[in-house]
Amino acid sequence: MKLHTRSKINIGLFVTSRRPDGYHNIETVFYPLNLGDELIIEKNNTDTAQLLLEGLPIEGNMEDNLLMKTYRIFKERYGIGGVDIRLQKQVPMGAGLGGGSADAAYMAKGLNELFELGLSHQVLEEMVAQLGADCAFFIQAQPAYAEGIGNLLHPLPLQLKGYYLLLVKPDVHISTAAAYKAITPQASGCRLGEVLLNCEVSEWDKHIRNDFEQPVFATHPIISDIKQKMYERGALYACMSGSGSSVFGIFASQPDTNGFEPHFVYTEAL
Repeated sequence: MKLHTRSKINIGLFVTSRRPDGYHNIETVFYPLNLGDELIIEKNNTDTAQLLLEGLPIEGNMEDNLLMKTYRIFKERYGIGGVDIRLQKQVPMGAGLGGGSADAAYMAKGLNELFELGLSHQVLEEMVAQLGADCAFFIQAQPAYAEGIGNLLHPLPLQLKGYYLLLVKPDVHISTAAAYKAITPQASGCRLGEVLLNCEVSEWDKHIRNDFEQPVFATHPIISDIKQKMYERGALYACMSGSGSSVFGIFASQPDTNGFEPHFVYTEAL
């Protein structure tokens, strides 16, 4: 079974409060992109999973990979057999794009189909939510307003058809934990979903923000420079995604990508 995963951008991100459990409550809108990894899952004759990683480098121990963690959840709950997993990594890590979370979600969807478990979207979302705050979003990968730690999803009829997206990620890794420590939570003062639905894209930056930008830009000015360059190229709206380090711009026409090399550059007709 071959699956093409997705990624996402955050359109607006407010860190509104710190929770007793140490996490933070946020308000954001997840918007899916076609940029994704290639995931192949096949049954094998063993009673365990074998993982082969290719493409862009992935940090960490193999057994701690979200794909393996997803498999172990299914193994424990449903007694599934062994599988061979092959991941061609194309979404860069530390980019604020949810690449690893998407891999976990598509792994869950793939195992559900491969072993004919018949699990609903709701059940799959509940299962993968324990692996990461934005994992549940990728089960359906539809535009959504998110609350809580990013796990409380509300479908949002936001469509950007006719626009173009330019995504640029410099060779900078942002620690999400460190980014949160640099933020003082505050009320958003904005009905995010309503703004995105009722305002022109060119008006978004007057009403919404990404709370991570200020501390991240202070320590990594190259990211701020990329955002500024997008506006100079005619972006209607530009913003850092998640806690960084990627920046996206939304354009009315095909954007000019010259001058952004050697950064990771991706474009998509929305």
